Amino acid sequence: MSISQSAAKEHIEQLQRLQKKDPEFYQYLQEHGKDLLTFDDEGIDDDVDVDMEDAETQLDDETHEHDIAEEEEKQSKNIVTNAMVDSWCNSIREDGKLSAVHSLMKAFRTACHYGDDTGDSSAKFTVMSSSVFNKIMLFTLSELDRILRKLLKLPASGGKKETINELMSTKQWKSYNHLVKSYLGNALHVLNQMTDTKMISFTLRRLQYSSVLLAPFPSLLRKFIKVALHFWGTGGGALPVVSFLFLRDLCVRLGSDCLDECFRGIYKAYVLNCHFVNAVKLQHIQFLANCVIELIRVDLPTAYQHAFVFIRQLAMLLRDALNMKTKEAFRKVYEWKFMNCLELWTGAICAYSSEADFQPLAYPLTQIISGVARLVPTARYFPLRLRCVRMLNRIAASTGTFIPVSMLLLDMLEMKELNRPPTGGIGKAVDLRATLKASKPILKTRAFQEACVISVVEELAEHLAQWSYSVAFFELSFIPAVRLRSFCKSTKVERFRKEMRHLIRRIEANTEFTNKRRASVTFLPNDHAATSFLEVCAIIIS
Repeated sequence: MSISQSAAKEHIEQLQRLQKKDPEFYQYLQEHGKDLLTFDDEGIDDDVDVDMEDAETQLDDETHEHDIAEEEEKQSKNIVTNAMVDSWCNSIREDGKLSAVHSLMKAFRTACHYGDDTGDSSAKFTVMSSSVFNKIMLFTLSELDRILRKLLKLPASGGKKETINELMSTKQWKSYNHLVKSYLGNALHVLNQMTDTKMISFTLRRLQYSSVLLAPFPSLLRKFIKVALHFWGTGGGALPVVSFLFLRDLCVRLGSDCLDECFRGIYKAYVLNCHFVNAVKLQHIQFLANCVIELIRVDLPTAYQHAFVFIRQLAMLLRDALNMKTKEAFRKVYEWKFMNCLELWTGAICAYSSEADFQPLAYPLTQIISGVARLVPTARYFPLRLRCVRMLNRIAASTGTFIPVSMLLLDMLEMKELNRPPTGGIGKAVDLRATLKASKPILKTRAFQEACVISVVEELAEHLAQWSYSVAFFELSFIPAVRLRSFCKSTKVERFRKEMRHLIRRIEANTEFTNKRRASVTFLPNDHAATSFLEVCAIIIS
């Protein structure tokens, strides 16, 4: 039974009790208010049900209208406008209001995650225009480092890991470290989403000012190193330079926290970019090598440990090739990746030859390069051999150490490919710096023959010029002079004869000069004075 039916039944019982208790009043009601006594419980029940349905319908309509209004009000609150951003920026610039900083950081988080597939329902702001996005990003990246440093009471710029370590125990750090982590974490996220190199360069350049703040967050630090290494190796335009400067700043300011990871990572990124080489890519590879060499300067003792391991890996590959003598083993040595690694460490040793930390690496690297040059002594690998000779000459010049490269060059002149007239025609010009192995058709061309002979003369002249002031120049140059004369007699190319005769005349002139000067010396060959013999008045072979 419903509530309305029970109420009607109760009302009828009350009327019956009234009839028994006061018959006169009941009779009066019958005469003057008959409608009050004829009570229809079914009608009442129907009316009540209709009223309830109408009330529920009205309530649903009101609730729906309220929900729509509430949703519209909520959406209007989530929209970030230019006026809101300007208000926050002005409050931060003029008064340094912390509430404005918090609002800006929430908007910055929204901007960094703008367009993500997974929406964040807890975000305070979810909607913004492109102009608002740009304004938030520009202001935050340009000004937030200054704001955070002011809140944390840090110097306006710079700083070291030790400063941050001391800061971590202060009240300021406990109050504001979440702002630092939010800024760096969201900036890292947007870096991973960006595709425009200019935007990435700007973002990294601004984040470099806050690099020291990564010290308390090792996980973020590793991710930033990984991102910067990726941009350094694959970016275009100014991005590789900006990425390298970011990495170098990390190493300088954070020291041991990131040195090992940066050294390993940058060497791996360099190797990945050295698999294939052409004339255009050579400049990029040289730039990458210069960056690695510059990063080594930050901490030479630590860099030496890594360099020793990497050079040892090259030595093991060469050892396997010498022992196994298979095509696969030779291929691992005679490829661009291996040769560019040799070039890298040659450049590093030449740059730091005066540093005691790097001097011990010169000898093993020289042994590896010499072994590579002799591994497959065929004419097709003349370009590779000449590259090895250039590296040995560079090491000898920077360390002041005698390295016997003349035999590597003179052996080339005695091979039939350079001794006999070419049978493949003139051929196209050959760039020996952009190739390691010559094809068989190119091997028979006059262009290849001329390029090889001229390169032999240049490298031999450079080698002898390094020792043109030595008291032992006569002994050093005797065998090369004899073999050069032999080549002049055997070759039928007049241009080659002209080049060889000019070099022989310069050798003979310098030999005559040094012999006259050493005839008057009184010291023995093992005397220390012999090392400075003719150092000032040396005749440099040109």
